[in-house]
Amino acid sequence: MPSVKLAIYDMDKTITRAPTWTPFLIHTARARAPWRLALLPMAMLASAGYMLKVIDRARLKQITQRLIVGGRIGPEDRQALARAFADTVMEKGILAGALDRIRADRAAGYRLVLATASYRFYAAEIAARLGFDDVVATESRYAPDGDLLPKIEGENCYGHAKLAMIRDWMAAEGIDRANAHIRFYSDHVSDAPALAWADEAFAVNAHDPLKRLAGERGWTCLDWRGGSKRS
Repeated sequence: MPSVKLAIYDMDKTITRAPTWTPFLIHTARARAPWRLALLPMAMLASAGYMLKVIDRARLKQITQRLIVGGRIGPEDRQALARAFADTVMEKGILAGALDRIRADRAAGYRLVLATASYRFYAAEIAARLGFDDVVATESRYAPDGDLLPKIEGENCYGHAKLAMIRDWMAAEGIDRANAHIRFYSDHVSDAPALAWADEAFAVNAHDPLKRLAGERGWTCLDWRGGSKRS
């Protein structure tokens, strides 16, 4: 029998009703510098550049952070913003079905891991409120004085990079893949590498490309979009 049981969850649109990055940008701009909301059209142009494959997702995130959040945020402001945003997400944006499954996995003895392309500095706050044990996420670069910079440190935790980062985390934790039973939950086909690697793969709230792939691979499909968070 495996000695470790891991339940690894994607976050945006798997656990949450909607993506979190743009709402975080707007939340931060409103709190710190409302005038930056006027730069949203420029952020949309950057998004168009990503859709046209002129820039990649990592570059898009860094551009939009620089435009809407600014060049740097001090540690205290960063923590306050992340906590306030996490409270907002918990109040309105968590799917009831996700909460039910998280509770069931915890009760079954699974170690809960959030693996998300979202930045750790705010995803960890959401994970803590949901009772996750560990977080694998996109890391930010920080100035020597601790200020948050609009730069990614290392890889954007997306696609093949997400699986590599999960493996690195397991190695750091001393978890042998051969002695682990792993469940993986995601809404998006970009997580196909991790879904294929898991012992149990769950296509959750899946878009059409993932639904098709799940049908071909025999992965379980779940839909948690029936409601918001239940207390």
